[in-house]
This record gives sequence, C-alpha cells and structure tokens, in this order.
Amino acid sequence: MTSLVVDQVTLRFGGLHALDDVSFTVAPGSLHALIGPNGAGKSSCFNVISGLYRPASGNVRLGEHDLLRLRPHRVARLGVGRAFQNTALSAHSTVLDNVMLGRYTLTRGGFIACGLRLTRREERRHALRAQEICDFLGIGATVDQPLGALPYGVAKKVDIARALALEPKLLLLDEPAAGLNTEETAELAATIGQIRSDLGIAVLLVEHDMDLVMGIADQVTVLDFGRVIADGTPAEVQTNPDVIKAYLGVTA
Repeated sequence: MTSLVVDQVTLRFGGLHALDDVSFTVAPGSLHALIGPNGAGKSSCFNVISGLYRPASGNVRLGEHDLLRLRPHRVARLGVGRAFQNTALSAHSTVLDNVMLGRYTLTRGGFIACGLRLTRREERRHALRAQEICDFLGIGATVDQPLGALPYGVAKKVDIARALALEPKLLLLDEPAAGLNTEETAELAATIGQIRSDLGIAVLLVEHDMDLVMGIADQVTVLDFGRVIADGTPAEVQTNPDVIKAYLGVTA
C-alpha cells in the first residue's frame, strides 16, 4: 500500500506564496479532502503533486518515489490520476474515445511513441477495460455517444472514468461537484465512496461543497492563504475556530 506524503512544500509566484510550508499525508485507501477558500492554494497543490509546478522547497513522495523529479506523464504512469474541475475532454469524440485517452499511458510505447496506433489485440484489451470502468461508474450505455450530446453530470463522470483508466493508486478530484445539482451531487458522493471502497484507491478531493466533504471524507486538510490551518477528521475540522473564521465565514 502506498501513501502520498506532501512535506513542507513551498511554492512561490514572484513574491507571492501560493503554498507556504504545506505538509499532509494521504493514507492508502483513504478519502482525504483538501479544502479552503478561493485562492487558498488547493489547485496549486494539485499541480505540484501532478508535476505541473516545481516548488521552491519541500518534498512530495508517492511511496518510495520522489514525484518532484518526474514530468507529469511519468507521475501519471506511477499511478496518479486526475479529474479536472473543467472537464479536460473532447466534446466531439465518443465517451469511449475520451476514456481511452487515459489508457495510452499504460501502452508499451506511451501515447506519443505509439501515435495512437495500437495493435488490434492491445486496442481491444484497453477498450474492454475502458468499458468496464464506464460500467462501474454507471455510464456504460453511453460509450458510443458523442460526449457533447450528454448532460454535464455524465461528462463529469466521463472525466473521472478517464482518470481511472490510468489504473491509479491515487485519484485527484478537483471540485467534482462544481455545476451539479443536489441529486447529481448525492450520486457523485456515492460514486466517490464506491471508488474508494470497491477499488481500494486513495482519493484526494478538492471541493467547496461542505456537505459532500464532511459526509464522505476520512481526513480533511484546510488551507488558507497557502498555509495549513487545520488537519484532522471532519468533526475536528468543523469545530476548529480558525476554520470557522477563515472558511465558513462566521465567528467562533
């Protein structure tokens, strides 16, 4: 089992500290939420973990692997899948083709080397796995449909399916409930819990919907102005005076 350890990470943009000595650990198989007000550094933290940003100092490790030494595609190949706040998908392609994009990291030559030209046997094997993932998420019947013809809530699941197609050890979910209605959010909460329990994948979740976060998270880390102001169980975080002041916007 593999833990993600973010250790004393500092990220600067000019004189601005996007992250200031940030540390937390995502335990294997856990559902860990990273919350905070807009501009707190949550997306910057995701970008550091994914290999998109290089911090000024600190360490990020997935098990024995130092993620800060790796390019984003190598981080993904180690087992870090990411679903984005604004779905990084092609509206004109089918659901299956979008999910298959997550499989090319697992091909022998990788996405660029194979130029999307897989052997028929290999392509069939990856397509079957992509179909299994879509079935698991309840979108199996949509695989042959253009993504742009489907509701937004389905598109969000397709983005999660693409991330799961990497066969990740750690799944990064960046505001998955953004733009969803109450019913879709409840369904999403059940889906995330199922990913953790049935697949045994650790989930690191950035989300503004506090009902969702507090209902499913095992551990919550709270950022404010790039610093960790609280880290604990949902019950501990909800009663923390610094969190109440900074995030919930009321006086303790």
